[in-house]
Amino acid sequence: VQLQAFGGGLVQAGASLRLSCAASGRIFSTYGMGWFRQAPGKEREFVAAINWNGGGTKYADSVKGRFTISRDNAKNTVSLQMNSLKPEDTAVYYCAADRDNSMVPRSTGYDYWGQGTQVTVSS
Repeated sequence: VQLQAFGGGLVQAGASLRLSCAASGRIFSTYGMGWFRQAPGKEREFVAAINWNGGGTKYADSVKGRFTISRDNAKNTVSLQMNSLKPEDTAVYYCAADRDNSMVPRSTGYDYWGQGTQVTVSS
């Protein structure tokens, strides 16, 4: 599976952004998907995950109620709608695929990674 994330940018606090991740491969629909982020000088952290059919989702407490993860298996894409953005959301955002479809909130649980897209939120 090859993943490519896009949609990042520079926005002001309170704005919205929608990240997307395009996946190659016919078995995308069987994988769990996740979004992670990494700010400068910090470890990569879990943001959100979704199971193979979109019926299950999980969020980090820091984004719950503001971010929404979704997927379209027909288009091999997973998205992250980010609302009410805060300066502390500034990071490089990565999408990742999990063969085990477990929605684990840790990076070691994912097998494939995209290249990342920068999100910068100004105050």
